Amino acid sequence: MTDRVIFHAPTAGSLARARRNLLNFRAMAPAAELRIIANAAAVAAALEHPDPDTDAQLVLCRTSLTRQGPNHYAGVAETDSAVVAIARLQPACWQYIRPYPGTFHA
Repeated sequence: MTDRVIFHAPTAGSLARARRNLLNFRAMAPAAELRIIANAAAVAAALEHPDPDTDAQLVLCRTSLTRQGPNHYAGVAETDSAVVAIARLQPACWQYIRPYPGTFHA
């Protein structure tokens, strides 16, 4: 069975961490299906700081785009609602991860 993972990024910090997590996951499991679903403040961060290594797996929330007013960034996928997209992917065996920014100590 192929790994299927959603990284949910609602903030600029969580987007940066989700991008790193996605790259690390891809290195360990190249066949995995991976997506970053960004909403809220992460949408503006994604538009301001494109990442050629992860933008192919990035999905932006159209609700957040509309509220914030930025123009669509060509080449980045959109979904009507981040939370609806996440809710619909989970029953299809997509695992949910919400990366938190910052440093964690064991």
